[in-house]
Amino acid sequence: MKKIMLSVLSSMLVLFSFCQTNDKMLKHSGETLEVKVIKVGETTISYKYPGEEAEQTIGKFAVASITYGGSGRKEAISEKIVITGKDDWEKVEILTDKSQVLGLAKGEEIKGKTSGLLSYNTAGSADKKATKRIKEAAAEAGAPFILMTSDKSDGFGVKQAIKKGVAYSYK
Repeated sequence: MKKIMLSVLSSMLVLFSFCQTNDKMLKHSGETLEVKVIKVGETTISYKYPGEEAEQTIGKFAVASITYGGSGRKEAISEKIVITGKDDWEKVEILTDKSQVLGLAKGEEIKGKTSGLLSYNTAGSADKKATKRIKEAAAEAGAPFILMTSDKSDGFGVKQAIKKGVAYSYK
């Protein structure tokens, strides 16, 4: 009888410690968070810190991977975008949802626009030029992400595009 009780008690302790295992979230900044992952959504991850009930949210672009404590399974979340200068402008990601930048460091306000009065742009070429210019500005600032705040096109006959945003990088 003592052996059975001891065996049941040992099993319960092992099970309890197994349930209390935290997940490890590795951020692109190098920081590791010991948390309990609640949900991995399309653009965000919801989690809780041990011993707390408040739910936290982080954008997937800030997270490299999650290692689940219960199973040990490692899930890749996003690849780190490395920007070394203006020539890396094509790597810059334009984001439109504020939730995507949660967990990233806010940088400076940037803009890209086509030349005004005497440009012979079509609507499509003006948009492409403005997009390239805002991405170049972000790359020059070392930021792999832009949260777009304004995207305007105007002109009668002469087309001009103006894009404004905020640069974001890994903390």
